[in-house]
Amino acid sequence: MTEPAQSPGFEPERERSVEAGDGDGKGIYWVLKNVVVGPPVKRIFRPKVEGAENIPESGPAIIASNHLSYADWIFMPLVLRRRVTFVAKSDYFTGAGIKGRFQRGFFKGTGQVPIDRSGGSASEGAIKAGLKVLERGDLFGIYPEGTRSHDGKLYKGRTGVARLALEARVPVIPVGVIGTDVVAPPGKVVASVASPTIKFGEPLDFSRYEGMEGDRLILRAVTDEIMYKIMELSGQEYVDMYATKAKQLEGRATTGAPKKVRKTDT
Repeated sequence: MTEPAQSPGFEPERERSVEAGDGDGKGIYWVLKNVVVGPPVKRIFRPKVEGAENIPESGPAIIASNHLSYADWIFMPLVLRRRVTFVAKSDYFTGAGIKGRFQRGFFKGTGQVPIDRSGGSASEGAIKAGLKVLERGDLFGIYPEGTRSHDGKLYKGRTGVARLALEARVPVIPVGVIGTDVVAPPGKVVASVASPTIKFGEPLDFSRYEGMEGDRLILRAVTDEIMYKIMELSGQEYVDMYATKAKQLEGRATTGAPKKVRKTDT
């Protein structure tokens, strides 16, 4: 019920884990979900869910979703019986205003995993944190695009999700979230009272690639398979470009700034 930040391999910035998270805060999570936040949100917005039976009753799994709005991290976990742990930018633990206070209280109270991007090797802290969550048999949530879509399209996934799946040897459950950008588009807390839909696909098994987590081509193939399933569930138009790069290009087009020459993303 909180915005996961960008999980393993999500963002090009360097990240390191501030703390690994140990699963504490389950009581607070239960109270927020079932007493304080969950009931009114369900009553007002009436979220629809499909394929919830694809979530295992127990055991580790990666929940990989598209990312349209900050409201994704409210509605997607809300419709599940089990808790989903996300990697979160450390910024979400220090935010101001109503939204910041809500994020800070939830993250601190529910054992979510903060990531400090000020140093360290890229994504290593997030990978280690995700492995710890999965090793204790929990669900780990990931947004493979690495950032919210700025135009409603589905963008190229970063390969951290594949590496985590292969290293942890756990299934990946693709998720298509629809309509959260109507409820809370960029820049707005709530813009419309609408019913978002959350679709959970069948678990994806990548055991055939066991021991190949160091192969970049395999990681890209696994990631693309996950993104294709997410696309099928969400119905979004797919763009074979990282969302961060697409945002940069759109920003340059808007400001008229010259394009920066850089190596092609891989």
